[in-house]
Amino acid sequence: MIKIGVDILGGDYAPDSTVKGAIIAAGELPDDTKLVLIGDREKIVEICSSQGFDPSVFEVIHTTDTIEMSDYPAKAFTQKPNASIVLGFKMLSQGMLHGFASAGNTGAMLVGAMHLVKSAPGVIRPCITASIPKLSDNPTILLDVGINPDTKPDVMYQYAILGSLYAEYVYNINNPKVALLNIGSEEEKGNLQSKAAFSAMKGTVDFNFIGNIEANELFSDKADVIVCDGFVGNVMLKEAEAFYSLIRKRKIQDEFFEKFNFVNYGGTPILGINAPVIIGHGISNEIAIKNMILHTASVINAKLIDKIKEAFK
Repeated sequence: MIKIGVDILGGDYAPDSTVKGAIIAAGELPDDTKLVLIGDREKIVEICSSQGFDPSVFEVIHTTDTIEMSDYPAKAFTQKPNASIVLGFKMLSQGMLHGFASAGNTGAMLVGAMHLVKSAPGVIRPCITASIPKLSDNPTILLDVGINPDTKPDVMYQYAILGSLYAEYVYNINNPKVALLNIGSEEEKGNLQSKAAFSAMKGTVDFNFIGNIEANELFSDKADVIVCDGFVGNVMLKEAEAFYSLIRKRKIQDEFFEKFNFVNYGGTPILGINAPVIIGHGISNEIAIKNMILHTASVINAKLIDKIKEAFK
């Protein structure tokens, strides 16, 4: 039985959106997958009843404590030992869960990932990804998008491996094309960091490196995985979000532009740690929560963590 922990108290619209999202997800998951809801039992039962859903389908770990968005993550982790995020990470690190997902405090999720689940052997620095829409079916994987604003070339080399494995085993992209985000396509372009990263990646057999890519090709089919440091990646991600917001304000209806809606992706994994952890957006509605849970299941079923550990032996 696969068990996925879901933080019911995390997110701006919790617990209403989180419980409703779990209900929808439960209807789409196979019988061998059970959702473990971590949060207020009374609220869970109340919301399930309002939806005509049997709460006994879920395993419930009761707590009313939560790490608020305004809490300092590291301090809250020690001061709130019964908070839903803390309990989720404790269960995950003890092997009681196969994966954990939350739309709660991102900083607390990173603290739990780094200090309880910890980096996989051989991984220097874990990272987080963003799924960038492109005209073909599969998105482009952009990484890192926030954990490490200052990234050394050897870490960026590892990002390429992590992103390539994620694209191959979760999105089923055969031999994914990996590119380095730069200010020009030529090998000699860029700052010292990008030049050193290019030199490390050139000629590698660890992934399918195709060279540099410029920002104006971000949404093209040129690459399946784009590597950059967390500072640049976060700027690019926020720019894409602003682009979607502008499209909505201009009331432009287009099927492709709807791919920019984060609801469709639900959440993003922390890559390079010892267990599947998915971070959702704080403003997630029930559909986003549902997709966050389903993506967690996809990462688990792809055995991505095993693939990463094997690659970094």
